[in-house]
Amino acid sequence: MQDDSQSHLSDADFAADDYALDRKTVSAVMDAVDAQDRDTLVALMDPLHPADIADLLEQMDGGTRRAAVSLYDKEFDGDILSELDDGLRQEIISYLRPDVLIEAVRDLESDDVVDLIEDLESENQTAVLDALDDSDRLAVEQSLKYPEYSAGRLMQREIVMAPEHWNVGQAIDFLRNSDELPEQFYHVVLVDPRMHPVANVTLGKLMSSKRSVPLVDLAEDIFKVIPVNQDWSEIAYAFNQYHLISAPVIDELDRLVGVITIDDAMTVMDEEHEEDILRLAGVGEESSLSDSVIRTTRQRLPWLAVNLVTAILASIVISLFEVTIQQFVALAVLMPIVASMGGNAGTQSLTVAVRAIATKDLTGSNVWRVIRREILVGAINGAVFAILMGIVGLIWFDSLVLAYVIAVAMVVNLVVAGLAGTGIPIVLEKLNIDPALASGAFVTTVTDVVGFFAFLGLAGWWLL
Repeated sequence: MQDDSQSHLSDADFAADDYALDRKTVSAVMDAVDAQDRDTLVALMDPLHPADIADLLEQMDGGTRRAAVSLYDKEFDGDILSELDDGLRQEIISYLRPDVLIEAVRDLESDDVVDLIEDLESENQTAVLDALDDSDRLAVEQSLKYPEYSAGRLMQREIVMAPEHWNVGQAIDFLRNSDELPEQFYHVVLVDPRMHPVANVTLGKLMSSKRSVPLVDLAEDIFKVIPVNQDWSEIAYAFNQYHLISAPVIDELDRLVGVITIDDAMTVMDEEHEEDILRLAGVGEESSLSDSVIRTTRQRLPWLAVNLVTAILASIVISLFEVTIQQFVALAVLMPIVASMGGNAGTQSLTVAVRAIATKDLTGSNVWRVIRREILVGAINGAVFAILMGIVGLIWFDSLVLAYVIAVAMVVNLVVAGLAGTGIPIVLEKLNIDPALASGAFVTTVTDVVGFFAFLGLAGWWLL
């Protein structure tokens, strides 16, 4: 029976990994690299999706990764480079022979080429640009002129558009006879004579309508255009807020210059979420498992230094009550509980506030309501845990006064935690400082200092 159960669990595990690399494939690839068996490596990796190959390379150590790339060689697909973490991409590119790199990027969409070429050294950039067709090269060079993290860098130049006066039959004939359509697209963008985008028509409506139907009659109700200098975070918000599949990009004269599709917007959203998580944890916005020891240390050291400063501030507060602690040793046992509860409550409020700011749900119209809510939640939670810790303090140390002290300190610190966790990100955002980057250190400092001061101050007042 035990063997059957283990077999069942194993099958469930593999079923859960249907959309990821399984251990058997990873092991087989590693063995092929160790044996320098190129034929087996190619046979194993060719059926894999580029995203899975990128994951596979990220799981390898530096030496194995270099050997794998060298063996795979001319089979290397440009889409693999698009799927790699930014920090690892430059390393992989350095392993590729120039002719392999050029061939890998030649069939990519313009936005993917721009994303890749940003990470190349000038010599390799020139080689890749020289390998592109004149029109593709011009499109890439124009995109590179736009600011980093702008729509101009994210958009693809391959646009499917039609004059607004066309009907369905004209559009279908055009699509069938065109040799320059992108591999994937979702809309036909309608433009006026001045090349201003006026509407989107989905392929589904186009293919299901009669040839005589004017395209403008099939236009989607929701139509958003994106300025070429728009920041990525705003683009991600627009796609998420309005459920966009693709959106045309316009220049300063409102002319159509490109299009951004849902896959690019999803990538931006993932990067924004990852940045927020990593910044809240203080480990650097571009951290990954493939980073070297030195790079990882350099990313984390500054924030550990900040935490050291906040810890020293909390210790200074404790030192002010040294006499009180010496007379009542129980205080040293209980005070970490107050600070820890405040820190956790503050982190909860902070996480909600930072996410609400990022999604534009927290605005000037509801900020005071949200702050009042967090203060009230802190007061209620504080009261609940005040009763629990009051009982614990009374039973543990047989002191009713000490029970009152920790109960009141608990309420005070959880209320302050709710206020700080919501208020500090809002203030930092108003000062144009990234709330995800700096809020954690401030909230921790406030809850530690207030928690220790409230607990030890009340103890000194009531017990001495």
